[in-house]
Amino acid sequence: MRLADPLVLRGRVLRNRLVFCAHLTNQADQRLPSAAHTAYYAARVAGGAALVITEEQAVDPADQPYEKVVDGTDPAVVDRYRELATAVHRHGVLVVAQLNHNGGQGTSLHSRVPLLAPSPLADPLFGEVPREATPADLAAVAAGFARVAGHVRDGGLDGVELQASQSSLLRAFLDPSANRRTDGYGTDRVRLLLEVVAAVREALGPDLLLGVRLATHEPVGTTTDDAVATAHRLAATGDVDWLSTTTGVATASLHLVEPSMAAAHGYALPLAARLRTAGLPVIGVGRVTTAAQAQAALAHCDLVGVVRGQLADPDFAAKALRGQPVRACTGCNECAAGVGAGLPMRCVQGVLPVPAVPARPRHVVVVGGGPAGLRAAAHAAARGHRVTLLEASDRLGGALALAATAPGRGELAGFVDADVRACADRGVDVRTGVRADEASLAALDPDVVVLATGAVPARPAWAGDVDRVADVADVLTGTAAPTGRVLVVDELGGPHATSTAELLAGRGCAVEVVTGALVAAQRLGPTLDRGLWHRRAAAAGMVQTVERVPLGVRDGVVTLLHHLTGDVEERVVDWVVTATPPEPVPGPAVPAGVAVHRVGDCLAPAGLAVAVATAERVVAQW
Repeated sequence: MRLADPLVLRGRVLRNRLVFCAHLTNQADQRLPSAAHTAYYAARVAGGAALVITEEQAVDPADQPYEKVVDGTDPAVVDRYRELATAVHRHGVLVVAQLNHNGGQGTSLHSRVPLLAPSPLADPLFGEVPREATPADLAAVAAGFARVAGHVRDGGLDGVELQASQSSLLRAFLDPSANRRTDGYGTDRVRLLLEVVAAVREALGPDLLLGVRLATHEPVGTTTDDAVATAHRLAATGDVDWLSTTTGVATASLHLVEPSMAAAHGYALPLAARLRTAGLPVIGVGRVTTAAQAQAALAHCDLVGVVRGQLADPDFAAKALRGQPVRACTGCNECAAGVGAGLPMRCVQGVLPVPAVPARPRHVVVVGGGPAGLRAAAHAAARGHRVTLLEASDRLGGALALAATAPGRGELAGFVDADVRACADRGVDVRTGVRADEASLAALDPDVVVLATGAVPARPAWAGDVDRVADVADVLTGTAAPTGRVLVVDELGGPHATSTAELLAGRGCAVEVVTGALVAAQRLGPTLDRGLWHRRAAAAGMVQTVERVPLGVRDGVVTLLHHLTGDVEERVVDWVVTATPPEPVPGPAVPAGVAVHRVGDCLAPAGLAVAVATAERVVAQW
């Protein structure tokens, strides 16, 4: 089986085996599909995907676990569906809508209506006790699914997928830990799903598509054997055209649903293979980020779900089918963090469409080959400018390339590689090992200079001039090689301190991580890495101490203040390693009369997404 092979589902032809699976986008407008939705899905269709499955459409107006969930019961969705169908069908691609009821995995904050669940058990994340659904409630749920399926049919979409996975009332009924009922919906936990399938098939008619997404493994709850048994019962109805898969639950084990780079590529695919025994085509998922991984996935499934890969590179499918390199998802999970904060779905790599070619090409000199400099150079060259990039070191990528050398962070190098490749493809004159100054810039006779000189670690005042205080960057470069007892002082809360601590622990150091925050590694929470970090830290014997800030260090003794109580403590250490906010590097003077722009960390150290965005915005001006 090849990625390019077509697949026929109920008389409809999928042009290849790549699927853009359902996921939250936060792009609804007044709880209706928006023009942004249509453009978002159409971009992946133009990029080669064979099937698009929209984000969930609520089948009950009271089911509103987050502000921008689409209300599929509103008749106004029909016209929006027609717009989406037109945009997708012009490419010869199929599009279906995922239907869902979140049940007890949500909040009544927006609806002011109690949550509905099989049993009155609070979700471990939201902590809100739902009310137990009555048979009348469940009949209304099935009717809601059918009603939205009718809207999908009238809107010209190709069918629906039912979500019985990660965050779903249907999933909860399948889960023995959530479904404690003793009636027929408890003794047969598949009953509600089968009733919904029947109601939806009747609403769709015989010709439209119907898929079901199942949780194939939950740490506590549905087992893979349970999922396989459910798959066989779904297949026996004759109403279902495919099965899709997930792993984990969207609250208690969300890191399995939206895995970061800490998860192995293809980690969930063997579970998809188990469902194939039911005889239905299966969509497999699990951190598939390259064409080779997508092809290999077909050993386990019939269709390959690629979401974040198509976020990082909207042309992922077309490139994969042609055997070209893709801009690979790094697994940084900043997309999940943004959506969790209520922002529209977007990738931190965020390559914007290149603006129209300018009327007057210029000679653009970019100083600095980190992410912002590479992005500025690649975009300027794509616009038709002649571009020279100067990098003082012998390698490109700046601080991001250095971060990629830390344990568990290697995939960040893919971000750098993609922009280096873009610069090469667009004819950028890249010169490494060249330190720019005013004279060398003048010799290049530029029209525009872009300064992307980055930032450097700031030494904290409390460290004074003590020799054995080093920054995490010093450890990663090998400038410093701490041994023995190491105190890692984390002022950033992200992966800087934690990944360096893992590196040191792996070298045999006795590591304690200290932070002034109330929670250790707090910025790893939104990317779903914090829990995994705590597990690894415990396994490695690392100590984590919160609510402490250093006051000073002298003769191997660090004085710490417990800032909530005013108590002072001491640590006897061999080394101190710091992770502190960096300081911008101003860069060289620029010849008089030459336009100059600053981008990235030398403008303001605000993270990768901001760095590349500032570069793209600057280039768009000329």
